[in-house]
Amino acid sequence: MPTSSPIRPMAALRSMIEDGLPHLHWFPTRALARATPPLRAAMAGIVLLLGALLGGPLAQAAPTHIHASLLAEGPARPGQSVTMAVLMEPEPGWHGYWSNPGDAGLPLSLEWTLPSGARAGALQFPVPRTLMLQGLMNHVYEQAYAVLVPVTVPADARPGASLPVSAKARWLACTEQICVPEETLLMGTISVSGASDTRQAPDTRFTGWRAALPAPLDRPGHFAATPRGLSLAIPFPASASLHDPHFFVSGQGLVDYAAPQTFRRTGDWLIVDLAAPKQPLLAEHPQSLSGVLSLGPGAGGLAVVATPGAVPQGGTAIETGATVTFSWGTLALAVLGALVGGLILNVMPCVFPILSLKAMALARGNSRHARAEGLAYAAGVILACIALGTALLALRAGGTQVGWAFQLQNPGVVALLMLLAVAITANLAGLFDLPGLSLARSGKSVGTLGGAFGTGLLAAFVATPCTGPFMAAAMGVALVLPPVAGLAVFAALGLGLALPFLLIGFVPPLRRLLPRPGPWMERFRKIMAVPMGLTALALVWLAWRQGGWGLAGSAVTLSLILIAALWLGRRRRARGHAVRGWLAPLVLALCAAALFWTPYLAHRPDAEAGALPGARPFSQAALDRARASGHPVFLYFTADWCLSCKVNERLAIDTDATAAAFAKAHVQVLTGDWTRADPAITAFLTAQGAAGVPLYLWYAPGAAQPQTLPQVLTPQTLPTLAQKAAQDS
Repeated sequence: MPTSSPIRPMAALRSMIEDGLPHLHWFPTRALARATPPLRAAMAGIVLLLGALLGGPLAQAAPTHIHASLLAEGPARPGQSVTMAVLMEPEPGWHGYWSNPGDAGLPLSLEWTLPSGARAGALQFPVPRTLMLQGLMNHVYEQAYAVLVPVTVPADARPGASLPVSAKARWLACTEQICVPEETLLMGTISVSGASDTRQAPDTRFTGWRAALPAPLDRPGHFAATPRGLSLAIPFPASASLHDPHFFVSGQGLVDYAAPQTFRRTGDWLIVDLAAPKQPLLAEHPQSLSGVLSLGPGAGGLAVVATPGAVPQGGTAIETGATVTFSWGTLALAVLGALVGGLILNVMPCVFPILSLKAMALARGNSRHARAEGLAYAAGVILACIALGTALLALRAGGTQVGWAFQLQNPGVVALLMLLAVAITANLAGLFDLPGLSLARSGKSVGTLGGAFGTGLLAAFVATPCTGPFMAAAMGVALVLPPVAGLAVFAALGLGLALPFLLIGFVPPLRRLLPRPGPWMERFRKIMAVPMGLTALALVWLAWRQGGWGLAGSAVTLSLILIAALWLGRRRRARGHAVRGWLAPLVLALCAAALFWTPYLAHRPDAEAGALPGARPFSQAALDRARASGHPVFLYFTADWCLSCKVNERLAIDTDATAAAFAKAHVQVLTGDWTRADPAITAFLTAQGAAGVPLYLWYAPGAAQPQTLPQVLTPQTLPTLAQKAAQDS
């Protein structure tokens, strides 16, 4: 906190904690809530006096209700920084506090003991939540959270050494009835690496902890005094969605924390009206205002810095609270987009072979069986899509910033998909038969429903690497709708994916259009192994892009073992031997190894720039420098698993015409690669109202806000913008 912040009535309690009295387990928050401000100060003074009489030795034996631990992200080279985390894990019913705790409470404080030449930076707190108790507004964390601290390693540190670090940590742990001052001595080590030492992988938990931090805005806001308090204007794109926002003020004594906040939007500005404190502690208004804008539960937040200036008037009011209204028209468009996007997925190389084989299977069955199989297949597809949507919404509600296709950012999921794609390819080539994809069993009425349902689950899962038009916008809307409405959009995606098979099952004339069964079906099955094999090769490439040869090689090895096991199982079964007892556990073990073991072999490559000349990897600092240059800036976000991204890059971005036009207009190009989870990119996408990639932004020189380009680019989109920029300059 700024040292110039005014002292509140709770300052006496703060002083007591800083002097070390964590044994007072009975401090009553309800009594404090009912007290007037002078009485609160007197109560804090009494606690301070009791602490002076009792002393502090009892503190060392007192158990803590928030367990704290000190962790280093990974090794660091001499003179460089490493991020350390103070992981705070409250017991059920207990909570800790943000840097500005609100009307009552105390945040985490650290007193470092570091090696000579090392230094620790400022504490970085995640986005907090509000907790209203007895009329007091608290800024709290009720679940496990991590406070990040950059620590610079001494320049003369010896490679291979382990540097001991420690910090005396103090905080206040509270329930709705009592507060307990707590402290502990945190111990940790930092490994010093050499210039070529990359063997030790960083702690992957830091990715999620960084994602929980507020993302910095690329330009300041403005605030002005009003008869009621303060009015704050925050740069916020008009196209970005917002659900139940709240602004957490960093400075103390500036606003009434418990008073309702009103939000309104006017153009690319979000206006927050904040009530003045009941007992102002400042003689004049501050020269700057900082804080965190929470975008809603699970949606992350933005770090805001504002200076005095004009604040737009009027605008459209935003509803806040647990109940959020939405437009039925918006939901209808999202459902329609998801339905069309699911239909398009059927022609993708990862789904079309499965759909074709099931369609051929229906050609052998009668009408009743065709309808039953169609319903079972559709149920499997829709259930898989709803499960994926539920996981996505649950992760966002829990504070993890993820977007559509988040599962493809996990190397283990990519390795598992590779196993499935390779197994399906080998099945189509005739090496063995997978249940539900065997033409030999098609047409039998017994046992086909379970196979059709499982095939639907499989089709939906292997379709995840394939993204197509209409899906991105629909999924983006689904993530900001209320949960039930969002799941309806995911169900519509599954319905679109299953719709062709449903139509074949329920419309006999469509089945009669299919060729009659015959020997050609086996040849067709082998032909379908080609696009499925290309999907498997694409997943090998994606694994290499995500985790290098360690990930790709291990996934290929597991795939070969899986094929050999399935082939051997088929031969032994043909000879009358039982295989389920050993084959099923082996297949499950291989899948578990792909999902959980292969990520440890992945080596994340350094960020790459785009193919355009002069392109640089995205970072907020790089964007700030590019915009300050006075030249146009083209910023685009992509991923190796995003099909529409790659099509746009091939046809519209990485072309000679675009490169020539950009060179003439001196366009600065930045690329954000979201192939693997990147907290900085995730936070930036969230701030722009985007649920995923692709995202294309054009910053004209001097423009306050970027122009969001369409998700489908034409070959002339970028050259036209560059030519216009060159003419304007």
